[in-house]
Amino acid sequence: MNGTAIELRGVGKTFGRVQALHDLNLTIRAGELTALLGPNGAGKTTAIGLMLGLLQPTAGTVRVLGGDPREARTRTQVGAMPQESALPGALTVREAVTLFARMYPAPLPVTEALALADLLPLAGRRAGALSGGQARRLAFALAVVGNPAVLYLDEPTTGMDAGSRQAFWAAAERMKAAGRTILLTTHYLEEAERTADRVIVMNAGHLLADGTPESLRARVATSRVRFTSDLVLAELRHLPGVEAAGVDERGHAALTTRTPEALVAALVQSGTPFRELEVTRASLEDAFLSLTAQASPAAVSA
Repeated sequence: MNGTAIELRGVGKTFGRVQALHDLNLTIRAGELTALLGPNGAGKTTAIGLMLGLLQPTAGTVRVLGGDPREARTRTQVGAMPQESALPGALTVREAVTLFARMYPAPLPVTEALALADLLPLAGRRAGALSGGQARRLAFALAVVGNPAVLYLDEPTTGMDAGSRQAFWAAAERMKAAGRTILLTTHYLEEAERTADRVIVMNAGHLLADGTPESLRARVATSRVRFTSDLVLAELRHLPGVEAAGVDERGHAALTTRTPEALVAALVQSGTPFRELEVTRASLEDAFLSLTAQASPAAVSA
């Protein structure tokens, strides 16, 4: 699927004297799963509120599927799974999903929405009797039953067990394969790294970084190489490509490098005995922490 699903141009938002967003320019491509990340206070919630039509920008324009997100015809094409949902506790799971389905012009079949959320075995249970993870799955069913073209997921897997998380991400992948545009916010950065086509990092109301998980990891561009040997710190630092090195009293060395293959090859060629070799690449979390630690108001594009 090609084209633009969401577009923010020159968007600013103030709350009294607080400037929550500063001249934000952002385009979300149709058919992609985009992770919107940032520390608390970064402006993510405000940006999503604007995209949902719950807030009006102080400056600039917000377009969703080519229309005003506050208009009914746009809202009927949008689904949202907020971090906290007020569920109709007296209704059964099936009744709640059926009620929501009737609010949309072309909803999914209720049974399909329940299956996507792995809720068919719980369809007859009252919503108020669900566990925390089950309630999150119901919130997902309510978000997708309208058959949205754009789907917002705010901390979707909070409270879910490992099995429910796996089922949830399988459902999200099916939604994306069907051409839906998904915008995700999460503190589980390993989930964003594994599932997102694109990652956007915000900080203090500014766009800080925008790229694929791979391109953001490349900004850190370091791998960790760990092993145990008799090499002293000065010798470790002279291995090729070492950017930082440390060694403890038991000979456990920890090195960072942009060229782990060359470092390990040199270690082998040196003939120095070593054991317990471990090589790990920089993660999205490493990149996120590095980017936000060096936060600058200027937008950077990967």
